Amino acid sequence: MSLTPLVSIVLPTRNGMATLPALLDSIAHQRVDFPVEIVAVDSASSDGTVELLRGRVDQLISISADAFDHGLTRNLGVERSSGELVVLLVQDALPASDAWLAALTAPLRAEDRLAGVFARQLPRPDASAITRYYLARWVASSDVARRVAIAGRAEFDALDPAARFERCAFDNVCSCIRRSVWKAHPFRSTPIGEDIEWAKEVLLAGYQLAYVPTAAVIHSHERSARYEFARTATLHRRLHELFRLRTIPTLPLLVRAIGSSLVLHLRCQTKGTGVFLGGGGALALAFAWPLGQYLGALSAVRGWKAFRSNTI
Repeated sequence: MSLTPLVSIVLPTRNGMATLPALLDSIAHQRVDFPVEIVAVDSASSDGTVELLRGRVDQLISISADAFDHGLTRNLGVERSSGELVVLLVQDALPASDAWLAALTAPLRAEDRLAGVFARQLPRPDASAITRYYLARWVASSDVARRVAIAGRAEFDALDPAARFERCAFDNVCSCIRRSVWKAHPFRSTPIGEDIEWAKEVLLAGYQLAYVPTAAVIHSHERSARYEFARTATLHRRLHELFRLRTIPTLPLLVRAIGSSLVLHLRCQTKGTGVFLGGGGALALAFAWPLGQYLGALSAVRGWKAFRSNTI
């Protein structure tokens, strides 16, 4: 008789053969004292991912590529899983050790007031110096644990927009949430940022969230400037909608941000630790990221149509 899993791992996938075999092997070798299940939600993979998953996961759910939604697709996986603790993981995040799963779930097993936790992210060995620089400035790269709560709506509204965002930082690259909380507060349909929107909702409902740096995954990306512009614009539209945050609110500040980014990226290329980003990529990103921040928030302020991208 099989045991009901305490922990379910929900894994959205699409054409993940470059990273999934190593990820599934790492999950299989985790040192834990509780039963675990894996539920994969695949979005029309065509590279052998589906065939791999059929032999390695407990449940495989197939959806069309057009049906993918950052919030609703994760809801589908959580709904079809059975563990009280649900780990949300992306297909290209690799646990850094065989103690990752035990460390990630331990706070939730010990403390009922916690609604969710998220893991530390370490750059891939082949990460560029620029990628390492920016990842090091995201809360999910810190080696210091944190725990956050909000006393109520009045306290949240009294924070400035940047502080609101910082308080609600949460990352579904690798997280673990409590099913009972999710039932009352499922993820919302969104093109990006389902994790921070959920964090805001559960914090305002009186729950606490924690960051667990002892649970680490290896995860970073080297993406084109075109991709990063679309992703950044979409994200900063959501950040304004959720927190009224505008990191670059005016054209003069945009010009200044591009100039400082050019200097920073050149310095990273020449003095930073990591792979050299060639082909003009470093300079293109110095334009893409600030411009995406500026136009994304501006699109929310002006009520423009949302940016569209099939790759975010």
